[in-house]
Parts: sequence; structure tokens; C-alpha cells
Amino acid sequence: MDERDWLTERFEANRAHLRAVAYRMLGSVSDADDAVQETWLRLSRSEVSDVENLRGWLTTVTARVCLNMLRSRQLRREDPLAVHVPEPVVSREAGGDPEQDALTADSVGLALLIVLETLAPAERLAFVLHDMFAVSFEEIGPIVGRSATAARQLASRARRRVQGAAVPDADLKVQRHVVDAFLKAARGGDFQALLQVLDPDVVLRTDRGEIPAGVSRVIRGASEVAQQALLFSTRGRFARPALVNGAAGIVVFDESGRAFSVLGFIVARGRIVEIDILADPRRLSRLDLSVLDE
Repeated sequence: MDERDWLTERFEANRAHLRAVAYRMLGSVSDADDAVQETWLRLSRSEVSDVENLRGWLTTVTARVCLNMLRSRQLRREDPLAVHVPEPVVSREAGGDPEQDALTADSVGLALLIVLETLAPAERLAFVLHDMFAVSFEEIGPIVGRSATAARQLASRARRRVQGAAVPDADLKVQRHVVDAFLKAARGGDFQALLQVLDPDVVLRTDRGEIPAGVSRVIRGASEVAQQALLFSTRGRFARPALVNGAAGIVVFDESGRAFSVLGFIVARGRIVEIDILADPRRLSRLDLSVLDE
């Protein structure tokens, strides 16, 4: 086996790990894949024969690539107040794809990713690498251009923000029962039934991208969210159950079979506490939903 083949084999052995790191950093499967590809390009141009821990080296390179992408994204985002729902991982509820499952292991749901979106790039990197992948602060510091102590402080600040993320019920059957009840009530236009499955302080986020007529927004409160759900009755006929970042969710299609929206739910204490809707046509077109047809 020549050196090129050896590098390729070692890289492929670490690809799933690198995708998981990049997805937590970027909140986008397509961006994560771009970051992993850039890591491969950098590996192919580097001399790594003396590198003792290639997995650690690859993780560091991927983290640097993601940090640059986050900083670039932050500069491009004109409206910091706009709702941004991260790109979800959609899978079937029975017989998931191991590679897709790896992206959302350790309860990396949409709720957590949305909180991560509010962090500064360096804070997000420090938290993800240390708390999710056990990278030391001595290794994180040089990546963000800080000391190990400063990197520890970045992660600590991020951790305080992340602790406010909603935690779903662990039982997927409970989640599905509640989400199905929501869908049935929405389809039937049953306002009272909707109130029964919605937490009084439920939060609904809708990300419609750059469509001028569809303003991205946040709605709070069971009554307000129920009113919005009633508008879903027609679309609800084309909804299909799915796992959205490992939790019970819904994918809605239009009459032509094209994805119209993806709904992620956080169910806690037997009620829906959070609904996150991605309805950005541009980003929906990048999602691989073929798994739902299997």
C-alpha cells in the first residue's frame, strides 16, 4: 500500500467522526460535508508521516475550517435578529442509517443547535470540541488564538447558554404519540385538542429563508401557536412522520411531492414545548429525503 492509499484509508476511517464534529459546529449537513472535503484536501497536501495522532490532527484541521466558515457566515448574515433554523438530519423512524445517526448522537437535537447558533464562533468551537469530543483546552487554545485558560472561559460561557436548551422526553414512542395528536388536531381544525398537546409556554420558530412574503418569526404561547397550527390543516394532508435530529418530527410535501417544510418538535412532560420549522426552499432542496421513500 502506497502513502496515498494509506492516507485515504485512514481518512475514511475518521470521516464519520469529522462529519459529526463539523455538523455540531456548523448546523448544516451540506456545510459539514464541505468542511470535511476541505480537510481531506489539506491532508493530501500535508506531510503527516511524523504525526502520532492523525485523528487528533484531522479534528484540529476540521475545527479550523469550521471556525473560518462560522466567521465568514457571521459577516454575511445581515439581519442578526432573523430566525435561523439549522439544517436538520431527517431519517426514518424504523431502521435508521448508522452514518446519519452518528450526526445526531448524544441528543444533538434542533433545540441544542439553535442555542449553538447564538454563540460567538470561538465559544461554539470551544464548547463543541471540549464538551462533546473531549478535546483538551490546551489543544483548543491555539485553534482560536487564545490561551488554554481563555479557551476554558469560552466553553464555560457557552455552557451556561446551552443549559437553557429544551430537553425532550427520552421515550420516542411518547414523542410520536404527542406529535401525532398535534397533527390530527391540526388536520381536523380542533383548536381545543391543540391546546391539550401544547405546553402553555410553547415556542414556534419559522425559518422561511429569503422569501419576501414569508417573514421569519417566533410565536410564543399555546393559544397563538394553536391559531397558527390551524392554518396547517390543508398542508397537513401531505405530512409524513420522520425522525428530525433523532426526535419525532414531520416532513410536509406539496401536491407535486416536493418538500415544503420540515417540522422538528421538542416534547417534554407529555406536551410540545418547542416547534422548529424549516421552510426555506433553497435549504430544503439540499436535504436528502429519499430515505423516507424506502
